Amino acid sequence: MKKQHIVRLCRAGIFAALYVVLTLPFVTVTISEIQFRPSEALTMLPLLFPEAIPALFIGCMLANWVAGGAILDIFLGAVVTLVAAVCTWLVGKFVRNFKLSLFVGGLFPVLLNALILPGIWLVAYGQQEFGYWLNVAFLLASQSLVVYALGVPLTLAAKAYLKHTGKALAAEGASSTSSQRTEEDEKEE
Repeated sequence: MKKQHIVRLCRAGIFAALYVVLTLPFVTVTISEIQFRPSEALTMLPLLFPEAIPALFIGCMLANWVAGGAILDIFLGAVVTLVAAVCTWLVGKFVRNFKLSLFVGGLFPVLLNALILPGIWLVAYGQQEFGYWLNVAFLLASQSLVVYALGVPLTLAAKAYLKHTGKALAAEGASSTSSQRTEEDEKEE
């Protein structure tokens, strides 16, 4: 039981660190009105790993802070990521068709970020170069690209990894939720 908690805590730390590492090299396009954040691909991981939820919140907050974001953007932007992660996790919990859960689960990081972040930016930074709806359009495009073109393959790779190693991990008690999900998906296919 103790090993299970340690594995999940370590995995969460890795996810948070990855979020920061995947955001900072692209800082000129991750903290601007036209945002392209490869780290948002990680927002699909709650479908398989519940520990990704707090990890994404912490990783987003750290990335926004290190990149020099306004305090409102640092905190509220991370809260949007947290809410999207919880919603994605709920999809993974209740939608049994994994392919459908990939599509539906990706809608939350795309739509919540696209609709809420431009409002946060307007309050945190004042008048924006582009209007609210143009920022929404930019975010819809960039978030869709990252979540579906990078996040879905990442999640499929993680699922394949769990399929091959999940039984060993479950035997050790390290990832019962993930391995149960993998076993259920095998029965569907």
